[in-house]
Amino acid sequence: MKTTKIICTVTNDLNYDQRMIRICSTLADAGYDVTLVGFKRKNSKPIIPRSFKQVRLPIIAEKGKILYIDYWIKLFFYLLFKRVDVLCAIDLDTILPVYYVSVLRNTKRVYDAHELFTELKEVISRPMVHKMWNRIANHTVPHFKYGYTIGECYAEELKKKYGVDYGVVRNATVLSPLQIPEKKERYILYQGWVNVGRCFEYLIPAMKMVDAQLIVCGEGNFYEQALAITKENGLEDKVVFKGYVPPEQLTAYTINAWIGITLFEETSLSNRLSLANRFFDYMHCGVPQLCIQYPEYEKINNQFEIACLIEYPTPANIAAALNKLLNDKEYYMRLQKNCLAAREVYCWQEETKTLLNIYSHIINIE
Repeated sequence: MKTTKIICTVTNDLNYDQRMIRICSTLADAGYDVTLVGFKRKNSKPIIPRSFKQVRLPIIAEKGKILYIDYWIKLFFYLLFKRVDVLCAIDLDTILPVYYVSVLRNTKRVYDAHELFTELKEVISRPMVHKMWNRIANHTVPHFKYGYTIGECYAEELKKKYGVDYGVVRNATVLSPLQIPEKKERYILYQGWVNVGRCFEYLIPAMKMVDAQLIVCGEGNFYEQALAITKENGLEDKVVFKGYVPPEQLTAYTINAWIGITLFEETSLSNRLSLANRFFDYMHCGVPQLCIQYPEYEKINNQFEIACLIEYPTPANIAAALNKLLNDKEYYMRLQKNCLAAREVYCWQEETKTLLNIYSHIINIE
């Protein structure tokens, strides 16, 4: 019996994309021949072996239009000459090569929307860039009949904009045995992209009013600014930046944290309707978190109170919420206990069922 070949395409470092590691591992474990394709940066570390194939295409530039044009051309020709049954584009930044190759080769195609890409702050704040991505989305997404995204709000928005009916595969963490360690050092953790719109302008100054250390695991397009804000506020000893941290090490940071941070500015629709990986990572480690009061988070928090929600991210609001989590023991223990119940419901084992059903349906359609 022929093994179904699936190629997924991304524009990031393959070692650190936890969602794609979970998705590709799940598909590979289900018997599919899976390849994840990304690009190789100058400082890319060796690929961590996984249960699926991984390919990095070399690029001549690491940002801007040249990056995309160069990578799209290389990705197009890489895909064009591969024998494959299903091509999966992850977000708009790889959708063009996937779309054209799938048309030329009459190959089934899938769209995995991690973001509302045309609604990202770094896109909508630049009119010409916004116009370009809107054109790409309007040209391609309606032709991707099959797809999935990270939350119900995103799925509703994609249907409204492009007329597609996509499934929901949340970024939920794999459910595994948990023993909460004794936490001698009560530090606060931010994990994920250090990008525009993640509230570092408010979170870092807030730490002046909080008696704890903030550890930041991740990098991104706001990394240098975040370092500068830390220095301006004289908080170099209180706010520690670890840069990129492999998933295996990140788990140790998370399980030992006292509080997790999930904050987004309401500067874009993508932020407002988001449902971030880190929200589930903290939950699964039994770590109560400070979270913004957006629809997806509020919906889960109404079911299982696991987070202290704030309506607006200001330094005063952030500091007040963090101090409540640090000082109100009864409140903290209630949230921690709720995390243990919530992780049984919101876990990758449950999301896997939807993911495998989607691919089984696609593959069996003539």
